[in-house]
Amino acid sequence: VQLQASGGGLVLPGGSLRLSCAASGRIFSIDNMGWYRQAPGKQREVVAVITRGGSTNYADSVKGRFTISRDNTKNTVYLQMNSLKPEDTAIYYCNADIWQEGRPARQDYWGQGTHVTVSS
Repeated sequence: VQLQASGGGLVLPGGSLRLSCAASGRIFSIDNMGWYRQAPGKQREVVAVITRGGSTNYADSVKGRFTISRDNTKNTVYLQMNSLKPEDTAIYYCNADIWQEGRPARQDYWGQGTHVTVSS
């Protein structure tokens, strides 16, 4: 199983980006999916999480600006980021709790990270 993230880049303050993360492999089902970020010199923090049923939770710092969504038919999670601020600059990682075909237990997987830089 692999998670492949994409969509990062350089954006001006106030701009928007959309991140995507697709899970591939022998997947039976996926429970929670989420986005985390790690800024230089800081610990990794949760940005947003979405359940299989579509319930969402956000970090206070991104509420009202970021929207997490998922397409269960494509095993993909998205993060729409609007009104970006310089303090949103970080490496963004996707995460998923995955049940693999033929495996008895759910496992936690991480994507490779995608850079988001908000700067003028």
